[in-house]
Amino acid sequence: MLWKTFRWAFAVTAVGLVGGVLYDGWTALGIVAVLAVLEISLSFDNAVINAGILKKLNAFWQRIFLTVGILIAVFGMRLLFPVVIVSVSARLAPHEAVRLALTDKERYQELVTDAHPSIAAFGGMFLLMIFLDFILEERETKWLGRVERPLARLGRIDMLSVCVALVVLLVTAMTFATQAHQHGGHHADKAQTVLVSGVAGLVTYLVVHGLSGFFEARLAGGEGGEGGEEGGEATSGRPGLALAGRAAFFTFLYLEVLDASFSFDGVIGAFAVTNDIVLMALGLGIGAMYVRSLTVYLVRQGTLDDYVYLEHGAHYAIGALAAVLLVSIRYAVNDVVTGLIGVTLIGAAFWSSVRLNRATAG
Repeated sequence: MLWKTFRWAFAVTAVGLVGGVLYDGWTALGIVAVLAVLEISLSFDNAVINAGILKKLNAFWQRIFLTVGILIAVFGMRLLFPVVIVSVSARLAPHEAVRLALTDKERYQELVTDAHPSIAAFGGMFLLMIFLDFILEERETKWLGRVERPLARLGRIDMLSVCVALVVLLVTAMTFATQAHQHGGHHADKAQTVLVSGVAGLVTYLVVHGLSGFFEARLAGGEGGEGGEEGGEATSGRPGLALAGRAAFFTFLYLEVLDASFSFDGVIGAFAVTNDIVLMALGLGIGAMYVRSLTVYLVRQGTLDDYVYLEHGAHYAIGALAAVLLVSIRYAVNDVVTGLIGVTLIGAAFWSSVRLNRATAG
């Protein structure tokens, strides 16, 4: 099972490492390896969250996630995304941004770093909404009961998560505006950019997640007649039926936007290791492949059903990552700290699940 699930990740690792050596010698081998480890450590919580969503999809859409989805993740977010960001933020033609990435790496890094506030605001708000909607929802299973019970009661207030997210965004934008005013220069107009990007992240979450939930609810109610052709599943509204059709499409779209939000910190953090876009794509691509394979492994092994607190730990890690992204708009945050927070929270949730299983068995 392990080999079957991770064989493509192993193959991509070999190709990526060899490609790095052929591109820039043996030094590149170490750089690509470090970037791969960086991506895996920052995205482990991503795999857990993705698994919770992916298990709802039928076999066809799970294959799409592993094929089309990995192309979007590797080539779209790890290779094209930094170029698009430079092109938009610096108002350059795409081919000029590519030329900078290949010939003037220092300038290219400066432009990507300059775009970090808007990237962090968009990703931070998207991830914050995921965390808030999870923590403010009434759930039968609770990990940190003293925290989750009162928050679930507060969650009965309509649109509370949106209100909290907007307040957080306003505070973040005002704090950044104060800093920009003090320093002046080209940072003076960034506060408005942070506000607009944050609202865009919030709206993106509401639209994609809302459409996914709408079609999923129709499917569960037997109204949609969605999809039997995609995976062979009928859609009669029977319990436990895998999603297909439009419900599966919007769930897949939600998964891709979620993965993109997770990748922001990895792409920005990669510049601490190298500003070579080719090595960055190789290293982060290898890491993304392992995250994808780990997601499928968790689904096929039923890990989230066996260790019931894992999703809780992953969502707390998402909340921490959202906070780190928003804080990083003004203050530099080391990627080691980000990775350790996520791993620690998921590790604690896993251990709590093991203890629960032992107590239940006893």
